[in-house]
Amino acid sequence: MESHLDSSSKHVENENEDEFERSFKEMLSTLPKGNSWGNFENLFQYQGFWLYPTYLKGVVSAQQQFQAQPSDIMLCSFPKTGTTWLKSLIFSIITRTSFDDSTCPLLSKSPHDVVPFMELHHAHFSTHRDLGIPVLATHAPYSSLPRSIIDSGCRIVYICRDPKDSFVSLYHFKVQIIRTSKNTQAQPIDLNEAFELFCEGENIYGPYCDHVLGYWKASVEHPDKIMFLKYEEMKDETVLYVNKLAEFIGYPFSLEEHKKGVAEKIVKKCSFENLSNLEVNKSEKDYRKVIQNKMFFRKGKVGDWKNYLTPEMAARLDQIIQQKLSGSGLSL
Repeated sequence: MESHLDSSSKHVENENEDEFERSFKEMLSTLPKGNSWGNFENLFQYQGFWLYPTYLKGVVSAQQQFQAQPSDIMLCSFPKTGTTWLKSLIFSIITRTSFDDSTCPLLSKSPHDVVPFMELHHAHFSTHRDLGIPVLATHAPYSSLPRSIIDSGCRIVYICRDPKDSFVSLYHFKVQIIRTSKNTQAQPIDLNEAFELFCEGENIYGPYCDHVLGYWKASVEHPDKIMFLKYEEMKDETVLYVNKLAEFIGYPFSLEEHKKGVAEKIVKKCSFENLSNLEVNKSEKDYRKVIQNKMFFRKGKVGDWKNYLTPEMAARLDQIIQQKLSGSGLSL
């Protein structure tokens, strides 16, 4: 039988949720509104960035409620910049002594299931912490991170990618979502229109450059707390970066592990070829039961943009990026 205290606390919890819903809807009505690619869903501009309502609600909720701990690890990224890969690598580094080759959760779960997104699951994150997996991911810009993440001094790992490849990957991802969606308002996405909006910064979690710059500047100020990675460099020297990651997040490889090639085994296990061929990533749907896991594994190649963008489009985007990054010390 439910105790009076349980029932009372649930009542307060429900009231708080209702109050949050009311204040969120009120806030939403005051924000600048834009159309997403293919008219899939409205985007709202919050603190200088464009988000879908679902993710925006999660970010605002986390800003108000999420309490980071010093031992937490935050994986931050703009969409389609290597998030799935980074999640699998860091999860494998952290849990390498907890599972063997036949019991690793990545064999039966998507990387997005084993490392949840703050925008969607921050309220249940304590369960992961209790299991000894204190890692959470987010696409939120640095300026929108909950204050507790900055104040706690927890480790932040950020990955970025050539914006041309990021755009092409995001475009294909959205095309797939619209194809499988039941949203009757959605329309086929025109590549040129999407490119135009990307250049203007009107896309999910955009503008791209502002997103990258926020984390870059923070990493320059706090190199001991924020690790800034480039997808292309990680592809070139993955073992080196896995070692650097392990050191940075506080799970360094021992001398014995170096001799046994543990880092090399993690790299192989988390390779695009291996993960994309697992049954769970070919047939299952993700944690929201909306997106098929295979949509997170398209090509993962560097320079694939050359198959989709004209030289003029590439030059235009490069120019925008160079202009925005000018004087920052960062090049993409």
